[in-house]
Amino acid sequence: MARLLIVDDDAAFRETLAETLHSLGHEVLACASGAEGLEALQRNRCDAVFLDHRMPGMDGLQTLAAMRARLSRLPPVIVLTAFASGGNTIEAMRLGAFDHLAKPISRQAVIDVLARALRAETPAERAAPAASEAEDDATGLIGVSDAMREVHKRIGLAAASSAPVLVLGETGTGKEMVARALHRHSARAGAPFVAINCAAIPKDLLESELFGHVRGAFSGATADRPGCFRAADGGVLLLDEIGDMAPAVQAKILRVLQEGEVTPLGSHRTVRVDVRVIAATHRDLAAAVRDGRFREDLLYRLDVLTIRLPPLRERLADILPLAEHFLRRAAADDHDAPAKLLSNDAAQWLLRHPWPGNVRELRNLMARCQALVRHRVIGAEDLGPAMDQADRAQAGTALPADWLDGELPAAVERLERLLIAHALARSQGNRAEAARSLGIHRQLLYRKMAQYQLD
Repeated sequence: MARLLIVDDDAAFRETLAETLHSLGHEVLACASGAEGLEALQRNRCDAVFLDHRMPGMDGLQTLAAMRARLSRLPPVIVLTAFASGGNTIEAMRLGAFDHLAKPISRQAVIDVLARALRAETPAERAAPAASEAEDDATGLIGVSDAMREVHKRIGLAAASSAPVLVLGETGTGKEMVARALHRHSARAGAPFVAINCAAIPKDLLESELFGHVRGAFSGATADRPGCFRAADGGVLLLDEIGDMAPAVQAKILRVLQEGEVTPLGSHRTVRVDVRVIAATHRDLAAAVRDGRFREDLLYRLDVLTIRLPPLRERLADILPLAEHFLRRAAADDHDAPAKLLSNDAAQWLLRHPWPGNVRELRNLMARCQALVRHRVIGAEDLGPAMDQADRAQAGTALPADWLDGELPAAVERLERLLIAHALARSQGNRAEAARSLGIHRQLLYRKMAQYQLD
């Protein structure tokens, strides 16, 4: 039998949860406010705490911070809220909550979380001020699905550390948004956040961009340049699409992570830096290691804390809230024009679409609808033309039966043509992005496009 504390201003919920815990054989203490809960926890040794987030006076996150500041041992604290958001989930986990659950909570969920909590010891972390819920939209990590709530929890846990973070996910899932949320919820929030796309910079310039150079280091170096690592000193550096980084630069990144110092091009003097590195990629780095395209030791160094972003097609519960958010944001950008509304058939259309471009594709579609649809309510017919090309490409990935006939070279050519056309449709004609998704160089893509008359 465990002694459990409930802190919730909702009397009906408090009594229901207490009855559930009693029926499971536990002793229960119940309080109606954060101040009462803090006092009860100081007087009684409890094995776990159920803490409501929204309460008058001292809210749940303020109570959690006070508990951590005043108690030498903090029991596992399970934060409960009827208004779950990315911001309050991240902050609760960063402040040391054992878990963050959305109301209503089922009996089985209570049993499961208690089974985990009573086996765990929650480490005391440094308390920090809670982020306001108004800031949640700024993270771009809107989502009520179970998959996104797990992402929010991982961000909160990772924000309390300074270890490198590896963010994995398909193109358009919001990897940079995760990095910005990690920065904003961490102790480095007041220091710089610097992002660099490793795939967008030629490899012969990337080293200078990252580590800087001194005047005269190469032709055109007319002045000293600090580079991204020194620009991010004290803060966070996002290495986006690190899977596309050249092996020679990978070796220097590894040295920075190990030694905490950089050497600008053309200089023999090292410079100390204090930078938290967040690496992001849509590539399979384990496969890249096997193929010799990525250093195994660098992967081990980066893969300390990993956050996997699910594709939008696996987040059906988030599609409509995201669509409505993007419509409101587009309306605000358009001199606060009224935001368009989604009809039922448009909502069903959005839920059926496979979203190969993920959240970025949804955001762009909603921005187009807000700008171009002349009536207030968006119908499915307003969405279709913008997506026909992607839908046809998606439907066209099934191979016709007659493709299995004939000689191998001809079949390979047909498959190559289909894959290239599909990649171009998914990237909306962006050849660089299409080449990256196919895992080939742009020059090869250009040759294949000319060969198959896909220009």
